Amino acid sequence: MNGVINLFKPKGWTSRDAVNKVRNLLKAGSAGHMGTLDPQGEGVLVIGLGKGTRLFDALLTKDKVYEAEFAFGYETDTLDGDGAVTARTDLLPSEAEIKAALPALTGRIKQLPPAYSAKNVAGARAYELARKGVEFKLEPSEVEIFSIEALCKTAPAVYKFRIHCSAGTYIRSVCRDLAHSLSSLATMTSILRTRAGRFCISDSVTLDDVAAEGNKLIVPLDEALADFPRLDVPEPEYTRLKNGVKIPLSDAPQPPFTVFCKGELFGLGEKTEDNRLKIKTYLRD
Repeated sequence: MNGVINLFKPKGWTSRDAVNKVRNLLKAGSAGHMGTLDPQGEGVLVIGLGKGTRLFDALLTKDKVYEAEFAFGYETDTLDGDGAVTARTDLLPSEAEIKAALPALTGRIKQLPPAYSAKNVAGARAYELARKGVEFKLEPSEVEIFSIEALCKTAPAVYKFRIHCSAGTYIRSVCRDLAHSLSSLATMTSILRTRAGRFCISDSVTLDDVAAEGNKLIVPLDEALADFPRLDVPEPEYTRLKNGVKIPLSDAPQPPFTVFCKGELFGLGEKTEDNRLKIKTYLRD
């Protein structure tokens, strides 16, 4: 059983809960997600099955699209609606002021992760230390915000945004930084991931779907990697490629790229310094 499931993770479930449920429903030997979605969040969660779990590094780095609501006027310790309120303000920006501030948040930026995050701090998760009241310092990470759009006002001082960003971006931090740039405070009160790489919410399946249709919903590995550059190795090299020989390679796409021979997917490859093909992630049955 090799492939991926484009799951619509329900709100209230951890990503690990969702993976375990899918693995049990499909009786899969191994399963893992390709990028955490917080319990408060819902939407696209890509789950690898069997050799699909080997795609973690390749799929984790793909860009993401979210729709999130930011409530202005207060901030919580977790920067989302599940946390305890730590500060309030009467300084509420107008819709026009919010839209005017958005361009400054786009592009490559240094973003400070939330204290309640899965960042590693001296061998411990940041959220574990935060819950214990341990003081620690997180370093900013470079991320890229490709676009951020204010969609509509959903309640007094609450606005919905669409954010297209690189992997590793914390939407809660975007909320915090937007509010601070306007001398205000804000908390993310909902988040929906609508796309992760090539996997869209319109094609996602629910846990009920998985229970009803099972293996029919598994996306094959070659389809899961359809947006990666592709290298087709000449057929005479099939046996050497199958035996793990690093065949000569004069030209190659930008890595990682899919490697096919005789129509079979061998895996994800890269070009070595001595101009040979290396299968970095082996996927062939």
